Amino acid sequence: VQLQASGGGLVQAGGSLRLSCTTSGTIFRTNTMGWYRQAPGKQRELVASITTDDITNYADSVKGRFTISRVGAQNTVYLQMNSLKLEDTAVYYCNRYSSHYGPLTWGQGTLVTVSS
Repeated sequence: VQLQASGGGLVQAGGSLRLSCTTSGTIFRTNTMGWYRQAPGKQRELVASITTDDITNYADSVKGRFTISRVGAQNTVYLQMNSLKLEDTAVYYCNRYSSHYGPLTWGQGTLVTVSS
């Protein structure tokens, strides 16, 4: 498995979760990594990305609430999600972000359910 996401669960609106994504050292060291999500009936969307130089970018819908980070020693990318909203409910995936090469094979993702 090249990309393994974990950390999802059921949380009340306003709560927090931290997602983790582990991958191989080669993938981690050489790619901008992204967290994506796919809500029921919707297309998968990029919510956050982080370059190998730790430059981050966020979708407007999560800006100020989500934080993406990466830890080289662990080959792990994190997504800290705070102030969760009902509309954040989705399956979350990690993958590389490359407009040139496209994503790697998608992993299973991790389900985040936000309840009222």
